[in-house]
Amino acid sequence: MKKNFWKKNFFSPFSLPVYFFALTILVGTIFLHHPLSLQNTSISWLDALFTATSATCVTGLVVVDTGSFFSPFGQGVILVLIQLGGLGIMTYTSLVFYLWRRKISITDRIAIGQSLLHDPSFHLGHFLISMVKFVFIIEILGALGLYLFDPIYFSPFSALFHSVSAFCNAGFSLFSSSLIQWQDSIWINLVFIVLIVLGGLGFAVILELYEWLTGQKKSKLTWHTKIVLETTLALIIGGTVLIFVAEFFAHPEQTHLKKNILTALFQSVTCRTAGFNSVEVSKMTNLSLLIMIFLMFIGGSPGSCAGGIKTTTFRTFIAFCWSSLIGRKQCVIGKYALEDKSLNKALTLIIFAFVLIFVATAILLASEGGDVPHHLSKGLFLEILFEVVSAFGTVGLSVGLTPQLSIVGKWVIICLMFIGRLGPILFLSLLQSWQSQERFKWPENSLLIG
Repeated sequence: MKKNFWKKNFFSPFSLPVYFFALTILVGTIFLHHPLSLQNTSISWLDALFTATSATCVTGLVVVDTGSFFSPFGQGVILVLIQLGGLGIMTYTSLVFYLWRRKISITDRIAIGQSLLHDPSFHLGHFLISMVKFVFIIEILGALGLYLFDPIYFSPFSALFHSVSAFCNAGFSLFSSSLIQWQDSIWINLVFIVLIVLGGLGFAVILELYEWLTGQKKSKLTWHTKIVLETTLALIIGGTVLIFVAEFFAHPEQTHLKKNILTALFQSVTCRTAGFNSVEVSKMTNLSLLIMIFLMFIGGSPGSCAGGIKTTTFRTFIAFCWSSLIGRKQCVIGKYALEDKSLNKALTLIIFAFVLIFVATAILLASEGGDVPHHLSKGLFLEILFEVVSAFGTVGLSVGLTPQLSIVGKWVIICLMFIGRLGPILFLSLLQSWQSQERFKWPENSLLIG
C-alpha cells in the first residue's frame, strides 16, 4: 500500500515534467560552469545555475552578459537549453519513444497533454511530429530573415541563436544592449515580433491556423483558438497604445512618430513573455513599467513557450467579472458558457499567482534593501516588483536589478522562473494529486461581506 502511494504521487504524470526540467537544469549548470563554456574567466555555481534555469525556463534574465562572458561552446549550451525548454523535455522524450517503437504509454500521453494542451485526449504521434517540424521550419525561416536583413551583425550562428531565442520566448541575446540598435528597423523588428507571437500562441493554435489557412481544415476555428487569437490581438494593440501614450507624454518633444509607434509595438509584444528590448527599460516612465508588469503577469497562451497566467485565464477572469456585474449566473465567453471546473481553476491560478508574487516581492524587499529606509530607497519597490513578475512570467526584462541580486535574491528568482515555466497550474495539480477527497460536507452559514 505504501509502495503504491509513493509510486502514485512521485511518478504521476504531473510530477514527470518537474523531474525532467530539474535534471536538464542540473546538467546545463554543470556544462556552463566548465571552463570550456567561458571566455577566460570563471563563474560561480550559483550564477551557472541561475543562467541554466533562465535558459531552460526560457526567461532571459541574466547575471552576466551572454555574448561576452560565454564562449561559443557556452553559447551553444544555452541555445540547446532554450530549445529544450521551449518545446518541453517531455515532448522530446515522448517523440523519441514514439519514433522508436511507434507507440507510447498512457502515462506519457497524459503528461504531454497536461503540459502542452491541457487536454489528455489527442493524437500524440501526429501532434508531436507536426509540432517539431513546424518549430524547426519557423526557427530556420526566422534565422534566414535576420541574416538577410542584417548579415553584418547577424552571422549564421547569431541569427539562429536569436531566432530560437525569439520563438521560444527566451529573450537571450548575444548583444549586451539587446535589440536597441535596431529600434527603428522595421524588418528586424517584424521578424522578432512574428517569432515571438507565434511562440506565444501555443503549438495547437499554430497547427490549427496552418490547417485552416491552407484549406486542410474545412470547419471553423475552434472556440479555444478564437479566444486565444482575439485576446492576444487585443493585448498587443492595447499595450501598444498605452505604452505609446505613456512615453509620448514623458517626451512630447520627440517627433519620430514611426519610430515611437514601432518601439511601443515591440515592447507590447515582447514584454508579455519574450524579454528582448529595443529601448532601455530603466529609462521608461513608471506608467510604462506598470503597464508592462500587467502584460507580463498575463503572459502568453496555454501550451506555448510563454509563461504568465495565460491569455485564456485572463479572458476568463474578465468574463467572470462582467457576469458578476450584470448578475449573470454563468461565465460567458463568446457563444459558450465556461464550465465551473475551468472557472474555479482560473480563479485559483490567479489567486496563487498573486500570493506567489506577493511573497517573492516581500522576500526580495527584505534581502535587497530591508535595512534601508524608504526615503533612501525610492523606486526599489517598483524595480523589485518588475523583476519578480518578469521572472514569474518567464519574460526576462529587467530594469538592471538582476546582476545586483544577493544570494537570497537569486534563489528566489530561480524558484520563480522554474514555477513560471512549468506553470503554476501544474504545481497546483501536483499538490491536489496528494490530497484526499473529504467524504462529508461541512454545515453552511452566511457571512457579512464588504
